[in-house]
Amino acid sequence: MQCLMNSIFRLKGHIYKPLINTLTSSGRPFALNLHRAYGNNTKMSKKALIFLGPGYEELEFIASADVLRRAGVEVSIAGLPDNKPVKSARNIAIVPDISICDAAAAGPFDVMVLPGGLGGTKAMADCEEVGKLLKEQESSGRKIAAICAAPTALKAHCIASGKKVTSYPAMAAAMKEGGTYQYLEDDVVVDGNIITSRGPGTATAFALTIVKELLGTEKACEVAKAMLIKF
Repeated sequence: MQCLMNSIFRLKGHIYKPLINTLTSSGRPFALNLHRAYGNNTKMSKKALIFLGPGYEELEFIASADVLRRAGVEVSIAGLPDNKPVKSARNIAIVPDISICDAAAAGPFDVMVLPGGLGGTKAMADCEEVGKLLKEQESSGRKIAAICAAPTALKAHCIASGKKVTSYPAMAAAMKEGGTYQYLEDDVVVDGNIITSRGPGTATAFALTIVKELLGTEKACEVAKAMLIKF
């Protein structure tokens, strides 16, 4: 015990007497008390949820999941309608981590990500559970990111009204209809807690922008540099 205490003194530089009492009191194991004493000072990883519906766009999904995980973000992939393998627009199957019905219990999430693809977008737009999750995410002020056709799923669930957005060019008319949004043609658009982007060719910039919004410019540039990407 004394050797362990000495190690802690060397590691931390100082430990106050009240903390020593906390560590050794209440009959709890020493290691558990140490965890409890310092647990609140541990920087927790950011969490992301990526929706995965049949017919998703491969590059947009992979770029989002890959780049966020490279940045150290804890990524959960929620399958629609369940956690069985989901086929992409070009028949590439991905196994989700959880089903959409289990997603709420796995949260809260710092960002929810909607990849594009016509099939996947329709699945997200038609899914009541996706709508509930997005509404709670927005009301809590946490981030939502959608790319390609997926911003139309935001519109279907009445998310981000009045915000600046972009989308795949073929979806521009649908996004402009009704004057719900301020439509732009930039590769990536950030307006408050809403991040949108245009398509497969902007998927990496989209993902790096999510990293930037979650963890800062320095982290996004660090990830981009390792990938040989200018950001």
